Amino acid sequence: TIISQMIFEGLTLHEAVETIASTLPVCADREVAYSTFTILKINYFTSKAYLAQYDNPLTVFIRGNQIMDIEKKEVIIDGKKIWESQFDLLPGDHIMFFSDGILYADTEMQLNLNWGQKDVEDFLAAAIQKDDPARECTRILLAMVNSLYGGKPTDDCTVAAARILPATETVVMAGPPLHKEDDEKVMQRLLHASGQKIVCGGTTSQIAAAYLQTDVIPDSETPMLDDVPPKAFIKGIDLVTEGQLTLQKVSFLFQKALKDRDFYEEMRMSKEQDGASCLFRALAESTAVTFVMGLSENKGHQSIAGVSLNAKKMLIQSISDSLNELGKFVSIEMY
Repeated sequence: TIISQMIFEGLTLHEAVETIASTLPVCADREVAYSTFTILKINYFTSKAYLAQYDNPLTVFIRGNQIMDIEKKEVIIDGKKIWESQFDLLPGDHIMFFSDGILYADTEMQLNLNWGQKDVEDFLAAAIQKDDPARECTRILLAMVNSLYGGKPTDDCTVAAARILPATETVVMAGPPLHKEDDEKVMQRLLHASGQKIVCGGTTSQIAAAYLQTDVIPDSETPMLDDVPPKAFIKGIDLVTEGQLTLQKVSFLFQKALKDRDFYEEMRMSKEQDGASCLFRALAESTAVTFVMGLSENKGHQSIAGVSLNAKKMLIQSISDSLNELGKFVSIEMY
C-alpha cells in the first residue's frame, strides 16, 4: 500500500523501491526482512513489464500453459538485494505473485516439501486457462493452498494476479444525431469499433437497423425487470438496449461498484442477461470506451420528468466518470 501510494504520487519506480528498501527492518537473528514487496508495472502502450522483487517467492509468468522464465538483474539498494526484470507481454499472458505463506502449506505446522516454488508453478500451469480472469486465477491458487492447510492457514497467504488483454475500443451509440444527414457518419463510427458495438435507445436502434438493412428483433427470452426495459437484437450489433432507463441503471451500478469492489467483480462475472447487466459487463471489460451521443431531443419524452437530452448527457457523463476511475480511456463524441 505504501509503495503503491508513492508511485501514485509521482515517484519513479526506482525511487519508490529505494525508499522502501532503505526503511525495511531486518530480523537480526534470521537476516530475513520483516516486510517484503513485489512491484509489477505494465506499460499500456508498449506491453512491456517492469518487475521488482524483494524477499517474496518468485513471480510466476504463464503463457499458454507454459511457465516462462523471467530474466532477473540483481540490484543492491541500501544493502538490500532487489531483483529487477523487464520483459514483453502478449494477450493471454498471466502474471501471478504471492506471499511466502503460499509455499510449503501443510496441516501439521511443518514444511510441506511437496509444495515448493516449482510445485506451485506446475500446478498453476496446469490449472490456469488462457481465458481465466485474474480473479479466478487467485481463487484457484488460494483454494488449493487453503485445502493444503486443512482450512486453517498458519501464515499470511496473499495472491495477486494480472491477465493481459488486447486493447479494444467499445463504441456506444446513444441517441439519434441532431441532423439526419449525420446518421451514416455516426453508423460508420460505430461499425469501425475494434471492440463491441452497442446501440442504446429505440430510435437509435431503428437508425442502426435501417443502415444495416435488417430488423430490430425484441428479446422475448430474458425475463423482464421492473426498472430495466427489455433489450433487442440487430444483426451486426453486439448489444442493443433501451436508452434512458437502462443508462440510468448502469450509472447506478457503476457508482455502487466504485464503493464496493466485491460488487464490481460480482457484476463482471454475472450471467444476468438484462440490458443493464449486459451493458455494465461490456463496459467493464473494455480498455477504451467511446460514447457517440446524438443531440436530437426525443419529443416523446419532453414532458416526462428526468427524461430529457440534458438528463441523458448527465447519465453518460456519470458513467464516463466511473469508467475513468476504473482506469478506462473514455471519450464522448456528440453529433
